[in-house]
Amino acid sequence: MLNDPIASMLEKINSYEKAGKKKCTFRPFSALGREVLTILKENNYIGDFTEIENERGKFVEINLLGNINECRAVKPRFPVSIEDYEKYEKRFLPAQDFGILIISTNKGLKTHTEAKKQKLGGRIIAYCY
Repeated sequence: MLNDPIASMLEKINSYEKAGKKKCTFRPFSALGREVLTILKENNYIGDFTEIENERGKFVEINLLGNINECRAVKPRFPVSIEDYEKYEKRFLPAQDFGILIISTNKGLKTHTEAKKQKLGGRIIAYCY
């Protein structure tokens, strides 16, 4: 069994992108994974994804666009306050305004730009550029 399904899902997406594949399937699939994929889709890193359920459980099929350079989960999930966003942007993203940090806030998952606008802190889940 996987210890961190989000990290495994993002690692599989990353390796399929590097291999030039167009589709990726992943199992097990959770509500947190759905929210992470929704954020990646809204920011045009991946295409559509469909949840499929069969006798073996839920899995997801993701259409890849070839827009991801790197996509990783952050372990440990660092707590971040409003003042600390710049520090973590420098640590995980290659340049300013290039890529996204996915933050878990008390209002749900947000990108770091949305969380800054709404003045929310939280924990860093993943980054993508």
